[in-house]
Amino acid sequence: MINLETPRKFRPFVKQAHQVAQEFLRANSRKYDLAEHAYPQELDLLASLVDGMADSGQGQGAGAAGVRRKDDDAGSGKIRNGTNMASVLSVIEMCWADVGLLLSMPRQGLGNSAIASVANDEQLERFKGTWAAMAITEPSFGSDSAAITTTAVKDGDAYVLNGEKIFVTSGERADSVVVWATLDRSLGRAAIKSFLVPKSLPGIRVERLEHKLGIRSSDTAVIVLDNCRVPAENLLGNPEIAQGFAGAMATFDNTRPLVAGMAVGCARAALEDTRRLLEEAGVVIDYDRPAQAQSYAAATFIAMEADWEAALLLTLEAAWLADNRRPNSMQASMAKAKAGRVGNEITLRCVELAGTLGYSEHELVEKWSRDSKILDIFEGTQQIQQLIVARRLLDLTSSELR
Repeated sequence: MINLETPRKFRPFVKQAHQVAQEFLRANSRKYDLAEHAYPQELDLLASLVDGMADSGQGQGAGAAGVRRKDDDAGSGKIRNGTNMASVLSVIEMCWADVGLLLSMPRQGLGNSAIASVANDEQLERFKGTWAAMAITEPSFGSDSAAITTTAVKDGDAYVLNGEKIFVTSGERADSVVVWATLDRSLGRAAIKSFLVPKSLPGIRVERLEHKLGIRSSDTAVIVLDNCRVPAENLLGNPEIAQGFAGAMATFDNTRPLVAGMAVGCARAALEDTRRLLEEAGVVIDYDRPAQAQSYAAATFIAMEADWEAALLLTLEAAWLADNRRPNSMQASMAKAKAGRVGNEITLRCVELAGTLGYSEHELVEKWSRDSKILDIFEGTQQIQQLIVARRLLDLTSSELR
C-alpha cells in the first residue's frame, strides 16, 4: 500500500510553510514575473522569519539548504533529524507558490547546499549566514561538470581563479559564489574543487543578467573571474586532489531531490488550478470509473495525477535515504529526471486543458508552464540524469558508458 500522507512530525511545519508560501510568494508571483530583475523586497521579511525559526530550532529545513552526512552515521539506520525530508517538503510548498521567488530568498541559494554538503566544521561556522550562489556551467559546456575549464592556481596562502561562469542563479544578489574550478586540467575530473568566493573580493564581477522564459523574479547572471585571489581556507572540504570530484559531486545528491521537489510543487499548483477550472466548466472527474470511460479532459487529468504522485514518491524516497545516511545518488537522479519531465508535461497539458484562460495572464497556469522548464534543465538535464541512472543500474563507469 502506498501512503502519501505527510509524516505527523512534519505536518505543522508543512502547514506553516504553505501559509507563508501563499501570503508572501503567491501573492507577489505575477508582480515580480512582470518586473523582471526587480528585487523582491517582501522576501527580506520572509528571510528574517526563516532565520529566526532556524536559530530557535523551530525550523526543520527551508529553502534550498542542504544537509551534511557524517561517516560515523553511515549504515546506522537512524533518522537523525529529517532535515532532508523537511527541506524537500518546504520546497514543494514554496514552489506551489513561485519557483523564482523561492530561488530569490536570501541565504537559501544552491551554493548554500554545496557548503552544507562538503564544507568542514570550521567552514560551516565561518560561512554561517552567507548567501551563496553556485557557479558551475561555462560557455563551453552545460551538464558535463567534468569539462570545467575555470582554473584555480595555488599561490602562497591563496588560490588564483580565472574563468567565466554562466547561468548563475542569484549571481547578482548573493553575497558569495561557490565556484567550481580545476586545480590541474591534465588530471581531469579528479582535480575539480569548489571554492567559496565572496563577491567583495577583487577580480570577481557580474558581467550581465539574462532575460529568461521563466523564473523571471530570480536573477540569473554571467560571472567573470579575472585573477581573483581566494583565501586557501575557502576551498570547501578536503584540499587533496585524490578526493576532489567525488566530493564536489556529492553536492548533487542533496540538491537534485530539492529541484525535484520544486518541479513537484509547481506541477501541483497547476493541477489544483486546472481542477478548479474544469469543475467550473462542468467537467466531472470520477475516480471510481475507468479513465477511458470518461471525458478526454477527465481522463487526461487522472493520468497527470498518477504521474505526479510517482514523481512525488521518488522525491521523498531520495530525501528519506539521505536522512537515513544511505547512498541516494541513483534515487536523486531518478527523482530529478522523473519530476523534471512530468513537471514540464503536466504544466503544459494544464495550459491546454484550461483553454484560453490557460494561455492568458488571468491565471497563473501559463506562468507555471514557463517556470517549470528550467527544472528539467538545471542541476543536470534529463539526459544526464538518465545516463547516471543507467550507469548505476549497469554498474558501469563514466568512461564505460558515455
